Amino acid sequence: THTHTHCLKLLVPSGVTASRKLTLTVRSVDLLKSKTGVNRREHHTDCYHDDELIVRRGQPFQIALELSRPFKHSTDKLHLELKTGKLPQVSKGTHVIIPLVDELENVCWQSQITEQSGNRVQLLVSSPPNALIGRYQLTVTTGCAKGEATSTHDPASDIYMLFNPWCEGDTVFMDNEDERMEYVLNDTGRIYYGTEKQIGVRTWNFGQFSEGILQACLFILEKSKVQPFGFGDSVNVVRVVSAMINSLDDRGVLEGNWSGDYEEGTSPTAWSGSVDILKKYYAEGGTPVKYGQCWVFSGVTTTVLRCLGIACRSVTNFQSAHDTDVSLTTDVYFDENMEPLDRLNTDSVWNFHVWNDCWMARPDLPPGMGGWQAVDSTPQETSQGTFCCGPASVNAIRTGQVYLKHDTPFVFAEVNSDKIYWQRNLDSTFSQIYIEKKAVGHCISTKAVGSDERMDITDLYKYPEDTEEERIAVETASRYGSRPETYSSPAAEDVQIEVVMEGEGPRMGADAQLKIVLRNQSRHPRRATLHSQVAVMYYTGVLKGTIKREKLPVELMPSEGEKVASFVTLSLQSRLIKLWVLSSQPVGEAVVGKEMAAKISFTNPLPRTLKSVLFRVEGLGLQNVREIAVG
Repeated sequence: THTHTHCLKLLVPSGVTASRKLTLTVRSVDLLKSKTGVNRREHHTDCYHDDELIVRRGQPFQIALELSRPFKHSTDKLHLELKTGKLPQVSKGTHVIIPLVDELENVCWQSQITEQSGNRVQLLVSSPPNALIGRYQLTVTTGCAKGEATSTHDPASDIYMLFNPWCEGDTVFMDNEDERMEYVLNDTGRIYYGTEKQIGVRTWNFGQFSEGILQACLFILEKSKVQPFGFGDSVNVVRVVSAMINSLDDRGVLEGNWSGDYEEGTSPTAWSGSVDILKKYYAEGGTPVKYGQCWVFSGVTTTVLRCLGIACRSVTNFQSAHDTDVSLTTDVYFDENMEPLDRLNTDSVWNFHVWNDCWMARPDLPPGMGGWQAVDSTPQETSQGTFCCGPASVNAIRTGQVYLKHDTPFVFAEVNSDKIYWQRNLDSTFSQIYIEKKAVGHCISTKAVGSDERMDITDLYKYPEDTEEERIAVETASRYGSRPETYSSPAAEDVQIEVVMEGEGPRMGADAQLKIVLRNQSRHPRRATLHSQVAVMYYTGVLKGTIKREKLPVELMPSEGEKVASFVTLSLQSRLIKLWVLSSQPVGEAVVGKEMAAKISFTNPLPRTLKSVLFRVEGLGLQNVREIAVG
């Protein structure tokens, strides 16, 4: 009995141990996610300040598993599972099952064991170039003769998948390395503003790699309530971002405000980068940040798209038209006495307007329409019921093919619409009295690749003025507008008019004198009545108030130019002055890891004392936005 009992004591534990040895389970997952490791370096994600595994689609990445025993190829099984979104489904691509194969094909979800040492195996995982972008939850399922086991989900093992401009199979592929460095990896830039005669520039900290920004960008996609199975399509993602950067419809990131009263938030001119805005939106659970105007919407859009892996740039159009009735023209209406009809004059021309270009193929459009696509997050007109705009093929805009989606007519009108003047007849119909063919779309600007110079990209958006191709594009586009008969009857254009400014031009705090020059280019005398109106106007083209109106009869002899004497002086004043300093002077030596002092000098340009002066200082990686009240 003693011997028998002793045998039982030996046998039972021995059986349990054998069973445990046979079962195959996952003890730990190593995503090899170090910023200096092979995954982050090869996927060009080592610049993200986050500690997660961040990879790009269409390109293999490595992970390592610690198993309960050595893996046996002949009898053991193993596969990975990735889930994204709230209701993952295999049929919609939001629940991905990744099989273990002997050789990777690199065009679909697969994994391959590349190294094995004891209980540790290293896997190479491939993803298709059209994989959904976003955050995936990873689990590992193992199997053997004794049954299957699935690892529990650990949030620390989540995988972040981005678009891949380095992958030829990805729709966002960009083959120029210098352009990828500028439009995907550069986290600072320049945005242009002002007028075509006085182009100003402001530095902008895009900060797409700052800690927490990737999570904020994915939060924006989630807040859109668009289903995650649509996030494999770059066109769809860009459209969602365009809608979500403004707050209308969907409580997106930024609330627009052009009123001049910004007491309940931050003045649009006070922002110098996107990081604070995105962090605030994320931290407050999706409460729109106050306030933005076009350059702020554009700067944040550049940040989000670069962060998600889409090449993007901020673009400024001077003399930018806002077409409100899809006529593809900018229309100005007068009554019988040449008085403006304000209720009809809803179209406007902005001094400048900032939007974005993003780079992608367009398999949904005819060949040749890929490349730069215009996208605009500033809320102006709705598109399919939502305040968004684009992506519109820049090639389609240039050639007037406005029937190609998305929102090509609106962008075409911004850069190349004719400004048409209409006068009301006695029977209440309207007749064209004048067409300005070069009124809109000047000096379209973006930061140059690899330098801080301004690059003029007007020729990408339109053919040169006065060329036959440009006229064909305008007339082609107008045939698809709400007034296709606009160009059916030719109008006389033999009297030219120009407004010029005397002296050095406008200076803050000084008077400016304007002069009108008329030229008769015909062989016949011309009589005209010159109606002039001077008004205070926001940069968006919206009138605030009229200063002066004049009516003056003019007679011009054949081939005669006549100068009309100066008719108004304007005193240029501004409530808010925005000064940009591109560099500062260090005080003493700058040493890595140690505090340093910097000296920043300003000069007041106005002939009066400035009050309530506030400095906002920011430096990516050096200094979060800090406000210094000077008084």
